[in-house]
Amino acid sequence: MTEYGRGRGPEPWHPEDPLYGDQGWTGHPTQQGQVPYAGAQQAYPQEPQYQDPQQYQQDPAYAQAPQQGYPQEPQYQDPSYPQQYQQHPEPQQYPVEPGSDDQRYAAPQYAQAQQGYAPAQQAPQQAQPQQPVYDSQGWDTGQGQYVAAAAQADAYAGVDPYAQQPVNGYPGETPDLYTTAEAYPPPQPPGRRHLEPDPAEEPQGSDLLTEERDPADGAGDDGTGGRRGGRAKGDKPKRSGAACLVASLVIVTVLGGGGYYGYTYLKDRFAAAEDYAGSGTDETVDVEIPKGSGLGQMGRILKKAGVVASAQAFVDAANANPKGKSIQPGIYPLKKRMSAASVVELMTDPTKLQVLTVTEGMRNAAVYEAIDRKLGKSVGTTQEIAKREVKNLGLPAWANNDPRLMDPLEGFLLPMRYDLSKDSSPESLLKEMVKNATDKYAELGIEGKAKSLGLENPLQVITVASLVNAEGKNHDDFRKMAEVVYNRLKKTNDVTNQKIEFDSTYNYIKGQSEINFNLKEARKFDHPYNTHFVKGLPPGPIGNPGTDALTATLNPDHGGWMFFVSVDGDKTSFTQTYDEHLKLVEEFQERQKQKNGG
Repeated sequence: MTEYGRGRGPEPWHPEDPLYGDQGWTGHPTQQGQVPYAGAQQAYPQEPQYQDPQQYQQDPAYAQAPQQGYPQEPQYQDPSYPQQYQQHPEPQQYPVEPGSDDQRYAAPQYAQAQQGYAPAQQAPQQAQPQQPVYDSQGWDTGQGQYVAAAAQADAYAGVDPYAQQPVNGYPGETPDLYTTAEAYPPPQPPGRRHLEPDPAEEPQGSDLLTEERDPADGAGDDGTGGRRGGRAKGDKPKRSGAACLVASLVIVTVLGGGGYYGYTYLKDRFAAAEDYAGSGTDETVDVEIPKGSGLGQMGRILKKAGVVASAQAFVDAANANPKGKSIQPGIYPLKKRMSAASVVELMTDPTKLQVLTVTEGMRNAAVYEAIDRKLGKSVGTTQEIAKREVKNLGLPAWANNDPRLMDPLEGFLLPMRYDLSKDSSPESLLKEMVKNATDKYAELGIEGKAKSLGLENPLQVITVASLVNAEGKNHDDFRKMAEVVYNRLKKTNDVTNQKIEFDSTYNYIKGQSEINFNLKEARKFDHPYNTHFVKGLPPGPIGNPGTDALTATLNPDHGGWMFFVSVDGDKTSFTQTYDEHLKLVEEFQERQKQKNGG
């Protein structure tokens, strides 16, 4: 037990509760009074109980304890209360004659317990002298010293700590604690004492949004039966209306979001892709397709630009078109709100692509015209910029060293595809082309190989490659054609007397690409680029050679070839002697007569 009663059991713990302590199921108060320091609180009377007097004569511990329903444990001594409440005197004993009828009441505590609680008395500072204990024959039993020692060991052993307040004389005068409005509920029988209480009726007019009471706010006597936490044991917590509302909103949101995404997934998975109809509106946008883009990425770019209704529609249309997978990166001028099929049809047309392609062997004059056309410039704009800004376009130092050059940029606009953007300009494109050519020539090591090929400078390597690219048809032709050039440049050449005699050089001067022209006139035409008139190489390239022509020039065939003729226009035949060459020339002229109907 503890200093407050039965301890940590389910019994009421508060001293003001009439259920405090141990009691019967009938609800009668217990045999204990109030705590020693209860002060002005009212004490409850104690019902008389009969005890065997012989027991008190034999047990010295009970001779000193107050006679209640249960033996009283030693009480806690609080130093904050007066000394008279903490140090109890030995009870006054009265001598009786041996063998008398009153000898059984030798324990004064028992006499006090028969009539309730005695008035409070002033506790003496010194313990009473030891009194002898007599047996039934009047002889001293010698147990008085043990009784005194027990009294000294426990200051409360012989004193009723609740016998401090005057009380009513008998239980009949005890007030009824269960009839007032604020009374505690009547006790239940032991079998029902720990059942769950009936649920309290919900007060009318209660607001569902009323905030729940914090259990930490209301400990103590607040109508909850003395329990800490704000509500009685067993009460079900009230649910907040706001919490229910929030939970409902969360559930609705989750279900709604899941339903939406489920619907979207099923629609994208099984429904036909959204698509526009027709060739689009009058509004035109430039759509740039980066390098390495797949059909899916292209579709997303087109959808973002407002050209197609969905990326999936474009992918489906591209897969359905035989040329759909050959769409090239670049900039496409497209209409908004076009059908996916019409977009694929337009993007598979190379002429609609916003790119500029410099083909192998293409002359600078043709490149300038293409730039003007793609960028919407007037004819001659790019050519004028090329002449004016030639020193600012990034040419290598060895490129512009001959004043006879017709175009210093010839041979330095590397053949490849160039993507155009809204920021593209003639000058920016020319710089990009020159840089690409310079990087390619450095990669091939042209500067270091010029001398080993019998050439004077790297520019002559580019010049030979341009001649090879203009006369040959394929890589095998390029290697044999490079061998022809090197053999005709040799000083030991007494057949052509070191003249190259390539028709392509004459056509370059004239700005044409004719096969049938007057050879006699060509041989009389005095021009540095006319290899029919001058010995050796022209001052510079006659076009922009491709990679195949460049690598063939650096690695010729070495077959001793001196002549070549394209008899049928598709296949080129090479010979080592002039006689063989004349026979091929006769075949070529006969074929030309049949072709022209003569």
